[in-house]
Amino acid sequence: MPFYRFDDLQRFRLNPHLSTAEGPIIEGSYMYFRRVTKRAGTGSELHYHPNELMTFPLRGKVNCLVGRERRIVYPGTFVHVPPFARHSFKATEDGDLDYLYIKDRTWTMIGSAVDEALPDKAPSAEQVAKDFAEGKWPGRPKEPGRSGAIVEGLGQCYYPMSGFLDAPPASGHYESWVSGVHLAFGFVELPERHETEERQAAHELFAYLIRGALDATVDGKRKRVAPGGVIHVPRGSRYRWSAIEGDCARYAVVRSTLRLEEKIERDGAADNWRG
Repeated sequence: MPFYRFDDLQRFRLNPHLSTAEGPIIEGSYMYFRRVTKRAGTGSELHYHPNELMTFPLRGKVNCLVGRERRIVYPGTFVHVPPFARHSFKATEDGDLDYLYIKDRTWTMIGSAVDEALPDKAPSAEQVAKDFAEGKWPGRPKEPGRSGAIVEGLGQCYYPMSGFLDAPPASGHYESWVSGVHLAFGFVELPERHETEERQAAHELFAYLIRGALDATVDGKRKRVAPGGVIHVPRGSRYRWSAIEGDCARYAVVRSTLRLEEKIERDGAADNWRG
């Protein structure tokens, strides 16, 4: 199905020992696409995972640490967490936090505490939840010396994309992209009646509409997408969308990279987050 709304989907809390984040999951061939919520003053402990993470705040403020750099991050700033990078995201005391959360499928949704060794195989979300409910620590023994978390040399991980998400529309078609190892994140302004189209999508992509409306078609299925709507384009699909007359469309988009596609086609995608 190419069109979704997160409000219509089941919510999951997958790392209860490490994070208060909860929200739906849309599973693509190469990535997990989520919108998660953290209540005011809550968040995640320091942790890491082998898959790349891309995040984009939509509401609230993030007390964010990636590697050694800590910042208060506002909506409109993209945060890139490279594979194995030590990180933590916490909602400030001001209010709840909502953000887009995208991971590649070279690993599952389950992370490891920063003072633990990474397991050879990620535990299932079902097993983690069972252990947590029984009062057991779902992770591995505390062995800081065997941690695979990367702290140094991560480079600049914070990218301001927009001063604020309800800013006046841009004067023209505008795109800003950040490409990581496995995923690429884009922030797009599409003026009224402008369109984007691929006859055969080179990569899988997910788009999340922030403002305006898009008349979208994916593999022959059509929909007018409103703010909060998600468009999923599988790799190889034909798609086209355009901003409606009278308004600019503003959206965040994530796509797979060739490196990720080749790795998953060779090794398979992680699939045990459910059970």
